Order: sequence, then structure tokens, then C-alpha cells
Amino acid sequence: MCGIAGIFHLETAKPVDPGRLRKMTDSLVHRGPDGSGIWTAPGVGLGHRRLSIIDLEGGAQPMLTSDEAQVISYNGEIYNFQDVRVELESLGHKFATSSDTEVILYAWRQWGVDCLKRLNGMFAISIFDQRTKQLFLARDRLGVKPLFYAPVSDGSILFGSELKALLANPLLRREPEMRAVDDFLAFGYVPDHRSLLKGVKKLPAGHYVLLEQGKPEPPPIQYWDMDFSQRRNASAADLEEELVALMKDAVGSRMISDVPLGAFLSGGVDSSAVVALMSEKSRQPIKTCSIGFDQAALDETSYAERVAERFRTDHRSRTVAADDFDLIDRLADHFDEPFADGSALPTYRVAELAREKVTVALSGDGADEALAGYRRHVFHHAEERVRGLLPQSFRGPALGWLGKIYPKADWAPRPLRAKSTLLSLARSGPEGYSEAVGVTTPTGRHAFYSDAMLKQLGDYRGETFMINLMEQAPARNGLDQAQYADMKMWLPGGILTKVDRTSMAVSLEAREPLLDYKLMEFAAKLPTNLRVRRGTGKYLLKKSMERYLPQDILYRPKMGFVTPIAAWFRGPLADEARKISSAGGLARMGWFDQQALSKVADDHIAGTSDNSRLLWQLLMLDKSLQRLFGV
Repeated sequence: MCGIAGIFHLETAKPVDPGRLRKMTDSLVHRGPDGSGIWTAPGVGLGHRRLSIIDLEGGAQPMLTSDEAQVISYNGEIYNFQDVRVELESLGHKFATSSDTEVILYAWRQWGVDCLKRLNGMFAISIFDQRTKQLFLARDRLGVKPLFYAPVSDGSILFGSELKALLANPLLRREPEMRAVDDFLAFGYVPDHRSLLKGVKKLPAGHYVLLEQGKPEPPPIQYWDMDFSQRRNASAADLEEELVALMKDAVGSRMISDVPLGAFLSGGVDSSAVVALMSEKSRQPIKTCSIGFDQAALDETSYAERVAERFRTDHRSRTVAADDFDLIDRLADHFDEPFADGSALPTYRVAELAREKVTVALSGDGADEALAGYRRHVFHHAEERVRGLLPQSFRGPALGWLGKIYPKADWAPRPLRAKSTLLSLARSGPEGYSEAVGVTTPTGRHAFYSDAMLKQLGDYRGETFMINLMEQAPARNGLDQAQYADMKMWLPGGILTKVDRTSMAVSLEAREPLLDYKLMEFAAKLPTNLRVRRGTGKYLLKKSMERYLPQDILYRPKMGFVTPIAAWFRGPLADEARKISSAGGLARMGWFDQQALSKVADDHIAGTSDNSRLLWQLLMLDKSLQRLFGV
């Protein structure tokens, strides 16, 4: 697991300044504290920071083929590299190391871009081919590992694992992208199709781009996609056995490591399932860790301890104070772009705890997206049934009118929020779902934008991209559409960004076995009633894990990592909330109506409304603006 950076001249083979490349690479030292390297040739330079996981002595990068025709700098792990190596050896290739890096290099040499079809792993790859003068950039299927790139004024393309690598090059232009601000306020993160810096791109998950000297920059090409349009016809019992087999293979392949390995254990279904399968595979006790809170309503360490005891893991837990907000500035530094998921704080803490004993940790991320595990999936599935019974010509005017006059009850559980449900049912499925997953609505955001901001945005709204994803999805019903959109947008932009930045901040490699692409493809073909049944999601996963886990672990209400943000903004962060409208970067950028922002803060502090999620977004946006633009 590493950090990569590079410079590639598209127009002419100008010399690459090694000093600039080293600054870009060294900005990623947290991703790779075990070593570094740079390589340059006319028109190209590749840089690397290494966190040693496999072949500790022989896997240094950038790595060249024996004839120096190709060179690679890559970030990630290829879990089936040994199988690919055997195939390449049968074709006559010889290897000097036992690393997966060298396997990728010769796979490119043998198959070109088709090598991606053979690789199962998480990766951001850069390979320069000196024969063709091409630079190959590729990102794994689900977007576990990030890759940023941008053209700059001297005709070159900069690229790196994080935005900070590009920021380390003085040629990068720092101009804000206003649409990204609206995207961020809509969803709480900047999606992969956008960047807060104009001109900066994120290579989409499941895509590659092939740059060639002397030719213009081409668009990325998709090499893999999820497909929900097919269904399996096997019995539920057979599908259950197939799911368990896929999970065992995924977990086992991610336990290959030359350094200490463990797992995150929250006590929820997904992490508990991963630990159960790891324990079955390992002869030694699995090292597990969990984070608890000093507020009982937020703490689920007792469930983690029960699972740890059941599988005799070497378990450690640590209690974090609910006012652990001193991490805010540190997290803002690591995320670069604004990121408003409050669970990033405890995720950082559990990664920090894990790193004390291990260098690699397996997590349970991905099952909710693959198997419809979010409550919003269950609600959307139910709403889609209603949409199927009532025509839009009735739902739009009748339910829309009822929704407008119904009293607002954000404090209530989702099923009791009739106003939200009625307004959602009045819309199409994609429109209703896009607002259900959002933090703010277009109308809500427009209420505190300045006139200048509204003029710049025009009719743009962040939700449109998700709506289009759902409408164009290879899917058979509304639940399929929602899961597809989550996998294309929320998973890489939200969940995986959070895990990547927080784990890499402490030089820990996080692996997600439940995101194995074969498992994901299997899950997309499951009948709907094996994903959502009787008001619960992840039905088949829970059923399949009954042989390993007790009922109260499998079927207890989902908690997730939460933080007491509402209380913070009425207590120790109240002054921060007030400053947002008057003394921060937001005020100086002129994007917001300062009186409207003051009212948002004052109403929350007074307790007349809960604006905590919006205030948290605004605070994280403000801190990001300070770092990116110096405001």
C-alpha cells in the first residue's frame, strides 16, 4: 500500500524536474513511510512512497522490466497475483521478485489494457511504456484506491494518489469549481465526477486512461461496470452456499501478508462476518480492535466483545470521549477536499488503534451497497411499490400537496416522517431517492446562497448526476437503481474515501473483502427478495451467517459510527458555528448570504431546530477553503 505521483508531458518530451516530482511524492509520506523513489525520462517522471506489505526486500518502486522498456508506480494490492504470475511464467516471462508489482508490469507487457480483466484487487496504477511513449493510468473496479490528475500550463499532466500531491506542484491552478460546492452541500462529500479545484479530475472507478505523447488528452474508458439487469434462478439454499463460498475466497485472499494483519470489529453484521471467516482460516488468534464512546447511546463495544469472545480473537478496544473533536483540523488536512461524514472521526481512531499492532486490517465495508443493507434501501423499495400502484398523474399533485401541508418532524424515525415520505412519493423514484440520500435539498441550499452564487450556478443542482445514474442504470427495478447509484457515487466518493484517507493517515492498509468484484457481481444478480425481505436488508447475508453468528448480532438494529455533532455545536463548537457566517473563509468567498448562515447557527444553538449536519458541512467546507485557497 503506497502513494504514487507523476508528471507526464503530452505535447513534447520536455525534461521533468526531479525536485518538483520529489515534492509531490513526499507530500504522500503518510501513505508510504517505509521508502521512496523517483524515476525520470524525457517527458515523464514517476514517484512512489512505499508501505511495505508483500516482498519487503524486493518490491521497491518505481520498478522497471528487465529491459527497462516499461516502468510502474502503483498503489494497492493484487489478491490473485500468484495465479496471474503462473500464467505469465507459462508464457515465458521471468520474475526477479516475489511482488505483485512485477506481476502487473509483465501483465501490461503481455496483454496491454486487457491485463485489467485478470487483476482482482484494489489499485491505482501508472505504467509508462517507453516503446509506445504511452502512460497508462487505471483504477480498480469499485474505486477503493484514489487517483487524481490534472493538466497544467506547461502542457503536462500531473497525477497522484491524493489532491495534495498535485497541490505540491506550483503549476497547478487553484480556482474553485462552484458546481462542486453544490455537490458537496447536497451529499456531504465531493463526488468522483467533480473536484473542488477547477480542472482537477478523479479517474472514475473501473476506468483507465491511456495518454500518449504528441496526442491530445483522451477521455477515460470504462473497463468494468455493475449489472443489475440479470437474475439468478438457483434456489435460495444454493445461493446461500455460493455466497458463503465467495466470502470465504474473498477473505482468504486478503489474508496474504508479510506483515502483521488484523481486522476492524464493530460488532455489526459485516465486520463480525469477516472476523468469523478470518478465524476459520487462521491458525492463530485474529487481532481485532474496536472503538467505543463514553456515551452509552453511541457505544456498541459490548457486541464487538461478544464476537471477539466467540471467536477467541486477540481483541483490544478503546473508549473515545464524545467530545473528541480535536481531530477536525487533522482530518481536514488529510481529506484535502471537504468531507462531512462525522464517522470519519471514529474511523480514524479505530485505524490509529489497529496500527499500534498491525499494518493491515480487514474491514466489513461494501456489504450494505452490494446486498441492500441501508435503511434507505428498505424505505425506497417500499416506496417503489407504492409508486407502482399509483400513477404519477395522481401522486404528483395529490401527495405533493399533502406533503407540503403536513407538519415537519425531522426528529422522528424515518417511517413516521410522513412529510418526507409524501414528498418523496410525489416524485419519481430517482428524484425521491437522490434527495433521501442527501444532506440538503436544492431549495434548502438556495435559501442561504448569495445572489452571486445563484447566478453562477444557474439551473445546476448536484442531485442531477445521481438521478441520471439511476435512470440509465442496467437495472430491473427501483432497488436495483438505488444500489447502482450508491455503488457508482456514494461508495467511491463517500465510504471508500473515508476509509482510504483515515487509514492511510496512520500508514495502515485497509482491505475490504466484501468488495471483491466477483462477490459484487453475484450480489447484483440476486432476486430482490433475497436482498430485502420483511423490512430488513442484507437478507441472504444474514441468513448465510446464522451458522457463525448469534441472532442478536445478525438482526439487531443497525447503528454505524455516529458522533454527537448536534451537542458539539450547542456547546464547545458554538463559537465555531457563529464564526462560519462572519469570520471564516465562507464569508470571504461571498458564496453565501451571511444573515441566512447566522440564522442557521443561532437557531441551532438556541435549540429551536437541529441544523447540526448543515453546520458540520459548512465547518468542513470552511476548513478546506482555508487549506486550498488560503482564505
